[in-house]
Amino acid sequence: MSDDKKTAYVTRDSIQKLLSHDELAKVSSAEGAPRLADGDEFIDLEDLAKGVQRAPAKSTPMGHVLPKKAVHADTWARIVAQLSSHV
Repeated sequence: MSDDKKTAYVTRDSIQKLLSHDELAKVSSAEGAPRLADGDEFIDLEDLAKGVQRAPAKSTPMGHVLPKKAVHADTWARIVAQLSSHV
């Protein structure tokens, strides 16, 4: 595995560790949604380098998306800070 992939994996893993059990449940149920609503903010866990994005995200599989609306505002702020320090 390349260093870039290891860094992305560690970052994705550390982001997921910031989520509470309730937030993990919300993210899991969001994976089944057909798409994000227009304007929804999200992070693509498969492409963290893009940072926070806004829908529409037709080409982003929902299984890779962490929608802002699935987590508490404080958690989202910690995620954004984590991204800023790693990406």
